[in-house]
Amino acid sequence: MKIFIAGPRAIKALNGNVKKRIENIINQNFNIIVGDANGVDKQVQQFCFEHQYTSVTVFASNGKARNNVGEWEVNNVEVDPTVKGFDFYAAKDLAMVKSADYGFMIWNGKSKGTLNNIYNLVKLNKRVLVYLTITKEFYVIKSLEEIELLKSEPLFLNKSVNKEPDFEQIKLF
Repeated sequence: MKIFIAGPRAIKALNGNVKKRIENIINQNFNIIVGDANGVDKQVQQFCFEHQYTSVTVFASNGKARNNVGEWEVNNVEVDPTVKGFDFYAAKDLAMVKSADYGFMIWNGKSKGTLNNIYNLVKLNKRVLVYLTITKEFYVIKSLEEIELLKSEPLFLNKSVNKEPDFEQIKLF
């Protein structure tokens, strides 16, 4: 099982709830797919490194990993050198989406890149666990309609979106 974990560069620390979920993934020996950016990517890498977890693959655009804390295998995503900015990194993100079985996104309600990952996972019929930092809650997202609720009414999600308390309960990871 491959789990794609990502989130915004703006988030500089993982909270206890997120760490517990990553521990669940580690304890079940699932493969973790992570990017090379600062923020959530680097924090996930650091957490895996501290737990001496080796089933990690870091995806990097054009073979240049900005962060690879555990010196894990790097999956090189070739991107046309004329592509710049958001689209440059979105190509790498799409490769991670395609490689993953499930997604675990830490989202602050603002990050365009994280939201794009959620959309792409759902479009490929892959479940996504979203930890929404502004509500401090987890939500399992399976449809485009649920993404729209996530975007438009984050404070009312517990009434609108399939809120499942723990990945262990639903046997995903």
